[in-house]
Amino acid sequence: MIRGATEADLPRMLEIYAPYILHTTVSFEYTVPTAEEFLERFRGITAQFPWLVWEDEEGTVQGYAYASPPFSRAAYRWCAEPSIYLAPQARGKGIGAELYRVLEDILRRQGYRVLYALIASEDTDSLHFHAKMGYHFVMELPRCGYKFDHWIGLTWMEKRSKIVENPNNAPRPWMDVVQNTKNLSDILDNLSLF
Repeated sequence: MIRGATEADLPRMLEIYAPYILHTTVSFEYTVPTAEEFLERFRGITAQFPWLVWEDEEGTVQGYAYASPPFSRAAYRWCAEPSIYLAPQARGKGIGAELYRVLEDILRRQGYRVLYALIASEDTDSLHFHAKMGYHFVMELPRCGYKFDHWIGLTWMEKRSKIVENPNNAPRPWMDVVQNTKNLSDILDNLSLF
């Protein structure tokens, strides 16, 4: 089941995220955020952007996805950067694609027009996943990150909205789009995921 993340989910989400920091180059972070830092990050992001979780039948969070601003200047306000992290046992089951489809639909309803994925160039699984989800290669920034005693390139991919007219307003906060559980259920129903 997909639902909006809550602060009660933060310990489990941090448990999922920590191995990505400690053992992979998927995240360019070096140290696992403290509970307080992760809470502050969550609150800052969810003021505007969606943060979703996938729960299994037992009610255990097995993955999460959220979006954040890729750039800080006002002219970029129609751009968003989705991110996704899954527990090892949740990989390869289509959970990531379903989380991304719901996340992207909410972002589209908010008014976002361009989605950017910034991926470690050696993370071939993520590169293939994003290509399958309709993201296109923009460029590579070679040897721009340093982790685990080696340089890592960054691949920049994007997915653009099919909406061509100029935006009238800045994107709305996600809770204006998903005002309650019923609205999220309606979004899931329209995507045939629920």
